[in-house]
Amino acid sequence: MIDLPDTAAALLRHFTDLRDGAHGSAPARAAQSRADKDLLFLRAVPLLDPYARQALDELNRHLLLGTGEITATGVHRTAERGLAALWELSWPEQRATAAHPVRLHAIYGAGFHHPHLQGGTVGQWPLNVFTEGQAAAELPTLRAIAAADLHNLVFTRDYTMIPAALDLSSTEELR
Repeated sequence: MIDLPDTAAALLRHFTDLRDGAHGSAPARAAQSRADKDLLFLRAVPLLDPYARQALDELNRHLLLGTGEITATGVHRTAERGLAALWELSWPEQRATAAHPVRLHAIYGAGFHHPHLQGGTVGQWPLNVFTEGQAAAELPTLRAIAAADLHNLVFTRDYTMIPAALDLSSTEELR
């Protein structure tokens, strides 16, 4: 067995889906029908949940100084009859500027071949998670999406919406 980096393995699962016209890899049975693919998504979201929350909690603790609130929708039907789950991190300064919260979004759109992850301002990453280990391996991706989303939100407003950025004298320790 080839020892692949997690991101390469996730992409290969994605490319296999595209090649085979299916969604799923061991231990999941490859799904062909939309109903079977929906079931795989329904199983993937609870596997991802602790890692999505961890990625957002890290931003909350270190950059928002614990002032944020994480909310999650669980899986729900979208207006166009797809499936989605949303995790959000909001905080007082963000709400005061009317900026969107930091978002991690698992989405299986009605016209999609298979599900994807995205942020509120960040594009799509394939979501091919079928095991606890594969969900854990998505933590760096979830961190990157959340951090990029936070960056983009600051870019649309101002860095002063980040509590830790108001006391940048402590950043000398980070160099």
